[in-house]
Amino acid sequence: MKHTTGTVARVGVLGALALALSFLEGLVPPLPGVPPGFKLGLSNLAGMYAAGALGLGPALFLALIKGAFALLTRGFAAGCMSLAGGLLSAGATWGLWRLRGASLAGIGMGGALAHNLGQLGAAVVLTGPGAAGYAPLLLVYGVGSGLLTGVLLRGILPVLQKLESRGGPQ
Repeated sequence: MKHTTGTVARVGVLGALALALSFLEGLVPPLPGVPPGFKLGLSNLAGMYAAGALGLGPALFLALIKGAFALLTRGFAAGCMSLAGGLLSAGATWGLWRLRGASLAGIGMGGALAHNLGQLGAAVVLTGPGAAGYAPLLLVYGVGSGLLTGVLLRGILPVLQKLESRGGPQ
């Protein structure tokens, strides 16, 4: 797999953005009525963009970076859940980008649901089958957060594409 210097630099910037957004989301106190551990998934914007613009490899690499960050900052269980969710989401997002006519909202929801499925699988392995009872909430909140990230990406994608066509920020 050949990587240009520009691709490596873009992956680095996207990785830094994903970690910064993840860190900032961790500072937000839990909202009333929202399940424990729920996050909007704004850091997934970087992975969604990478999957569509750069390909599967860079998207998987970002998932690894985010998983390592979660491991170092929140512990083993969070690292495992982040890694499982991130890798599954990267693959799903990459696949959905390739579907003709797929909307960014649909790609966001598919990626979020895949992420939640990966996290749920890791939780079942780590804590037992009782964690599967969390699935209905993850479905509802995954659709909502995925819709939000898809809409946000649709809003910022023209800016990102304009930067790409100009060779980056001037």
